[in-house]
Amino acid sequence: MKSLELIVERIILSSRWILVVFYLGLALSLAVYAVSFGYKFLKVASNVFTYDEGEMILAMLGLIDAALVASLIVMVMISGYENFVSRLDESEADVSFIGKLDAGSLKIKVASSIVAISSIHLLQVFLNSEQFTDSKIMWLTIMHMAFVVSAVMLGFLEQLMRKNKDSSKV
Repeated sequence: MKSLELIVERIILSSRWILVVFYLGLALSLAVYAVSFGYKFLKVASNVFTYDEGEMILAMLGLIDAALVASLIVMVMISGYENFVSRLDESEADVSFIGKLDAGSLKIKVASSIVAISSIHLLQVFLNSEQFTDSKIMWLTIMHMAFVVSAVMLGFLEQLMRKNKDSSKV
């Protein structure tokens, strides 16, 4: 019976390597998104003299939004791999934050990134408010506030959990 238990445990532990497919898929999606970003950038660059100030601000916000989404993908790939699959060799990888993102801090960073992305989207909506109904703007604002409240609550819960860990060590 003990040997069956060991086999099951090995299968379960080895199954974490299936996650690599997802992280490689995210890497490929990042490459596709980079092409999309390049297209957006070329469009902005080719219209630099024709866009008025409002259009240029909206275009820049679109580029910032894309950079935040790409950063979110990288953060999830690296920290997810490190937390759930295997530790990265810091001597070969030239990234100083490896090993510093546990599951809790990853949740906080993802939530913060979502709030930032939502903020940019909402700012774009406000700058183009004539294209949206008041009802649509209201619902987008409510959704954004839900993201903000969720991020604050995640941060608060993470802080409570860290305090509990620290107090249980004493």
